[in-house]
Amino acid sequence: MFFKQRSHGDGTLSYFYGCGSQGSAVAVDVVAGDAPWFLEEAQKAAVRIRFVIDTHIHADHLSGGRRLAELAGAPYAMHESDVDKVRFPLRGLADGEVLETGNVVTKILHTPGHTLDSVCLLVSDLRRSQDPWFVLTGDTLFVSGVGRPDLGGSPEEMAGRLFDSIHQKLLVLPDDLEIFPGHAAGSVCGAGLSGKPSSTLGFEKRWNPYLHMDRDTFIATLVADIPARPAEMARIVATNLGSAA
Repeated sequence: MFFKQRSHGDGTLSYFYGCGSQGSAVAVDVVAGDAPWFLEEAQKAAVRIRFVIDTHIHADHLSGGRRLAELAGAPYAMHESDVDKVRFPLRGLADGEVLETGNVVTKILHTPGHTLDSVCLLVSDLRRSQDPWFVLTGDTLFVSGVGRPDLGGSPEEMAGRLFDSIHQKLLVLPDDLEIFPGHAAGSVCGAGLSGKPSSTLGFEKRWNPYLHMDRDTFIATLVADIPARPAEMARIVATNLGSAA
């Protein structure tokens, strides 16, 4: 298995991983303009990009996922609830679905809260074990923080859904599981984000203050700590949906 994390100055993190021995790869949360980097990395690793995934419709930056998918001849994928929202072909992802790329498999976890369509990606390398190796947590769970709840509905309702997603889908996984989030410090997609680009669930259970709260306290705290909305959010979302003029 190979794995690469790509960082940007605004705290955005993208991922490229897959099975080198069978030549299959997955690109996740690609930023606009980064398609050449992913294609170059695929060429270096002698792999074909089989899936290009966005963990949700991004509101803080333009996605490069659709462009990379076109260049690589791969399906562009997001949660199935986005299929009727976008104005381009989209491969819908269902909760619990497993994507196979050689010896590397990716299980889809639907984790609404930051947005209604948010997903996390639970990844296993079958040559190592059936057990998962790491989870890409998108904007659901960050190192030292969690996603903001005001981009997809009532902040109070979305904060409650985020609490449920984290506790029902992520914190039930093994403590030694590595987590790789969609952002680090510098992003406006959550409050209290660490500059550290990865962690483990066990570390977050011990040190992430949001994971020590009961549901009511979590909701109240999250709603009170909402950062300023991303600049040009409406234009960015419209472009990522394919509906910008």
